[in-house]
Amino acid sequence: MITPETTTQKSSTLVPVIIIAGIFFIFGFVTWINGALIPFMKTINELTDAQSYLVASASYISFVVMALPASYILNKIGYRKGMSLGLIIMGIGALVFIPAAEARTYWVFLTGIFIQGVGMTLLQTAANPYITILGPLESGAKRIAIMGIANKIAGALGSLIFGAILLSGIDEVKEKLGSATLEEKNTLLDTMADSVFIPYLIMALVLFVLGVLIRKAPLPHVDAGGKEEANNEKSIKNSIFQFPHLWLGVLALFVYVGAEVIAGDTIIAYGISLGFSGEEAKYFTTYTLMAMVATYLLGVFLIPKYIKQSTALKTSAVLGIIFSICIISTTGFTSILFVAALGIANALVWPAIWPLTLDGLGKFTKTGSALLIMAISGGAIIPPLYGKIVDANELDLIAQGMNQTDAMATASTQSYWILTPCYVFILFYAIWGHKIRNWRKNQ
Repeated sequence: MITPETTTQKSSTLVPVIIIAGIFFIFGFVTWINGALIPFMKTINELTDAQSYLVASASYISFVVMALPASYILNKIGYRKGMSLGLIIMGIGALVFIPAAEARTYWVFLTGIFIQGVGMTLLQTAANPYITILGPLESGAKRIAIMGIANKIAGALGSLIFGAILLSGIDEVKEKLGSATLEEKNTLLDTMADSVFIPYLIMALVLFVLGVLIRKAPLPHVDAGGKEEANNEKSIKNSIFQFPHLWLGVLALFVYVGAEVIAGDTIIAYGISLGFSGEEAKYFTTYTLMAMVATYLLGVFLIPKYIKQSTALKTSAVLGIIFSICIISTTGFTSILFVAALGIANALVWPAIWPLTLDGLGKFTKTGSALLIMAISGGAIIPPLYGKIVDANELDLIAQGMNQTDAMATASTQSYWILTPCYVFILFYAIWGHKIRNWRKNQ
């Protein structure tokens, strides 16, 4: 239900939808450059696979730390000022990359990424529930799919631009490092690290300007109260813990974000491990994101007129299981294409889980939204777990007599099994989980 903040008559939701799409574009651009940052950081800081995936952890762990504080901040200052503050915080995080590059110190880079994540948490906490309840819940997935298109197009652009900047010459650098003296090695890595200076300075300036401009954006007030769900006895629930479908939805979103981040952020490093050059691999994240954009477009057309949100979620989960099995059953570029195809499986999961999970929460909608935002931390935990599995499998294969190059490629491929249980749980939520409205029959 829309209540205008001004004295003007009730207006179309088109303008706020465009503004929120712009917000999704921004954090899509910033988020999906992690695919290029991971191999870049691994090289300049001489990291293991598990250590390099802390790039994803630093970004996504902020959603655990900041989701509830962000909800409190938004209640105090409102959506518009909250989004403005989020953009400015992201700009500060981008500036941290400059001293991090000068010192070539990994934890300083991670600090900058974490600060950007804090800003994105504010944006996500405001934008996702806002766009979900801006219109009827049954078409919520359609509106979020539109947001997803903006997000993933931005991610593809960010991946291409930063892939070209950060991964340019990475193969030559790696080759030279093998025979370089300590002084030559430091010079090579320092020069490579300095390549982040200009792009992150520009990013910071753009974010600061947008942070100022968003304060004047015409965003109407939305009523998050919604319709209170009643059980068979028509009693009103008085605790957030009385909504099983919410907590199962949070867990489904947690494993989904982990799977989505693996599909987007590991594919470049995976390609390099299979023997593709950095110049070739820099395009791979774009394959994943374009697959998502194409599926989002289908979602906009099909939901809710032709298929229900729950049906879209079931289909996505089944495709995720199939593609995960295909990744570990194939090799080379075919396997990479199946990683990219996860974009098809992933696209409609986020748009479908939000409205299914928020349905019936009533006065608990804001708290439920904050919990869903915290579930984004799946991107902080599951990708590094994938990295640890890769490292462990690689060591086992080397111990069995396989050379390091082949061991790395095989370990990277086989470790994608971690995706299968994620999609199995999403399928459970799509079929049964979102229908469970009471922990016990007579609660």
